[in-house]
Amino acid sequence: MPLIPEEPQIHESAQGPRIAPTPRPVPGPRPAAPSRPGRPGPPRPAPPVQRASRDAAPAKPAPSGPAAPAAKASTAAPASPQVQLIPASADGALDAADEAVDLLLDSGRAPGEVLVITTGSQHPWAEHELSFGEASYWKQHDAGDDVFYTDAVHASRAATRPVVVVAVNGDSADTTATALPLAHSRAGALLIVCGDPQQINAVLGAGV
Repeated sequence: MPLIPEEPQIHESAQGPRIAPTPRPVPGPRPAAPSRPGRPGPPRPAPPVQRASRDAAPAKPAPSGPAAPAAKASTAAPASPQVQLIPASADGALDAADEAVDLLLDSGRAPGEVLVITTGSQHPWAEHELSFGEASYWKQHDAGDDVFYTDAVHASRAATRPVVVVAVNGDSADTTATALPLAHSRAGALLIVCGDPQQINAVLGAGV
């Protein structure tokens, strides 16, 4: 599958029964990365959302009888997000996810376009923000101007974002089997999964 220029090291799609592991992304020349967790730098302005405007051809009226219904606009089902697998142990999955986020930001992604989901313990950023209460924590999610971190338990409350990064940092296969389909449904363009390739393939190859 051809690479998307704005995405780092995207090699595979989750359409087939198995996803071949891809090497960990290798950062190139990088500008200063925003500080995190806990102290995100000034939010980068998100680029305007580009929406393809397609004028639907009007339906030809029937020669007689009730008026024909208006033709439906060309609204093809959204393409399934591309999937990038980054092999990592449960202990190293969180670090791999952080590296993936840094590369995404360095490649031009706006922070508000990225959602990070952990299958085990919360990301330190989430733990820090939750210490101020859930209302404040979810207010930052709703603002949508920075990377948002959550765990598999609360991920269903998160909105769709162009890129979702999953850190499989828990040992529960059931949690992973639940979190990956959810993450897939929340990813608009790209799903990056950091974890054990065999375990991830078993879930993604089961029809995600």
